[in-house]
Amino acid sequence: MNDDDPWLLRARHLDATDPLAGYRQRFEGHDNPAIPAYLDGNSLGRPLTATMERLTTFVREEWAGKLIRGWDDGWLELPGQVGDTLGRVALGAAPGQCIIADSTSVLLYKLGRAALEARPGRTEIVLDRDNFPTDRFIMEGIARDRGLRLRWIDVAYDGGATAAGVAAAVGPDTALVVLSHVAYRSAHIADVQRITEVVHQSGALALWDLSHSVGSVPVELDDWDVDYAVGCSYKYLNGGPGAPAWAYVAERHLAGFEQPIHGWLGSANPFAMGAAYEPAEGIRRIVSGTPPIVGMLAVQDMLGLLAEVGLDAVRRKSMALTAFAVDAVESLMGEAGVVIASPRDPDLRGSHITIDHPAFAGLLPGLWAEGIIPDYRNPNGLRLGLSPLSTSFEETYTGIRAIADRLPRGD
Repeated sequence: MNDDDPWLLRARHLDATDPLAGYRQRFEGHDNPAIPAYLDGNSLGRPLTATMERLTTFVREEWAGKLIRGWDDGWLELPGQVGDTLGRVALGAAPGQCIIADSTSVLLYKLGRAALEARPGRTEIVLDRDNFPTDRFIMEGIARDRGLRLRWIDVAYDGGATAAGVAAAVGPDTALVVLSHVAYRSAHIADVQRITEVVHQSGALALWDLSHSVGSVPVELDDWDVDYAVGCSYKYLNGGPGAPAWAYVAERHLAGFEQPIHGWLGSANPFAMGAAYEPAEGIRRIVSGTPPIVGMLAVQDMLGLLAEVGLDAVRRKSMALTAFAVDAVESLMGEAGVVIASPRDPDLRGSHITIDHPAFAGLLPGLWAEGIIPDYRNPNGLRLGLSPLSTSFEETYTGIRAIADRLPRGD
């Protein structure tokens, strides 16, 4: 790139005036010359340097130093403690409604089954055709096992679920509606509050997947009257590959929550080694097996950083990054036939954009080999994931410029 490139100059100006620019230095590898553009923070976030220190200390002082005594010295309480912090910092949830456990897939199963038990006699699950495969597959399996019907909502290719679309699908037979807050492909932001109102008017319950919004889009689960929510922690919560997921169950649903996977640590008195399962009180009944202690450590560091910065500031940076990306893509790739498959309204767009072109699947291996790292989603899309605290405007432009330079051009 030339130093007098107007897009490069614009990116550098935006970085120079960005009040959050300094936080990028807290992420390990942010200045790695072998990766000039990491545009996949919506899939796997960079690690914080503080996390490397925390993990080393934990292995040496707690794992090696305490061994099994660590369970009696705070480890067993971590899922609830970190869950409460997550609720306060990123979910708008009062204490006692969030917990760290399992994977997103397992928690979708648990919460989906519990919601159906809470609506006996109803026979339908409503979900959209463009939801993430896990969400669809889990609900398909539950419906098959329980003899229920799936009712599908069709959504706009560059959009997602809407209140009007949900209203047209729900009815007296609807038990559960399963949707994503931010669509994994298009980045469309659903109106959680309004859609949940529509679901409740039909007498059904709503289960929201927040995997692509938690940590980048402000959320108010309590104020929005959400029933159940789940999400992963390795995207904008920077928990690392395979980091544990989290679940939210509104307080009003906890007493009657029917846990479908009876594990000993979700029982009322695990160390009694009782003959029969009795669920624990409160949010701990969501737990089944051994808490993922190591996986929670990195999440704690990112929650600390999000609390320091504030999610409103994170959201403003996210919107600025995606707006810059949209402008750059249109300018540099529009004539090559690249289509933006995400909402144009920044208020309706999460922290990534998807751009479509038939050549992208073939370009991806070469891009990755040179450290330009977006990801690919069918049918023709590159997702540009712009993690607000670790991605700079110049990095964003570097990636977009590299993609544009590799596109086939007509004569």
